[in-house]
Amino acid sequence: MPADSILLVMDMLNDLVHPDGMGAKTYVPLCEERGVHANTALAIRRARQAGVMVGYVRVGFSPDYAECPPGSPVFSKAKDNGVFTLGSWGTEVHADFAPEPGDPDIVKHRVSPFYGTKLEPLLRAQGIGRLILCGVSTNGVVSAAVREGHDRDYSCVVLEDCCAGATREEHDFALAGLRRYAQIATAADVTL
Repeated sequence: MPADSILLVMDMLNDLVHPDGMGAKTYVPLCEERGVHANTALAIRRARQAGVMVGYVRVGFSPDYAECPPGSPVFSKAKDNGVFTLGSWGTEVHADFAPEPGDPDIVKHRVSPFYGTKLEPLLRAQGIGRLILCGVSTNGVVSAAVREGHDRDYSCVVLEDCCAGATREEHDFALAGLRRYAQIATAADVTL
């Protein structure tokens, strides 16, 4: 039943997946090799056609980086490198996956889409019990969403062809660990 599912498009930001983004050398090559952009666009199109809510999760910090954890191996250099600044082009969702008016926008300040965000209240208020997940990185936000979603009693589905890590090994290793907690599917074969 579509009403109990949501497709979460996570961290598909210009900073990370646009060829001109700050992280282009990290994620763009594997995204291109694996067809992640086309597959994600297909997943979004299929979800909308099936009446499944599409939500967007974006990492970002205020211009003064007050929420940025200085000791984090993931985020501590964000301020120095000028990335993930809310309100900038870099934290906008890539145009290939552009949100439509009314799509939920979940801003996060850590790897997890649940930590300190409006995601859980949104899911509960909408009666959502199934998370269909995609984005970058597979071993970051996707893995965190699956593990936390599982522990919060959501059914989780990872669209593996709509995800990427910095390397193929990173992506494959993350997927291997997630199979215990989530169904692994593709944009074309996921049941909506």
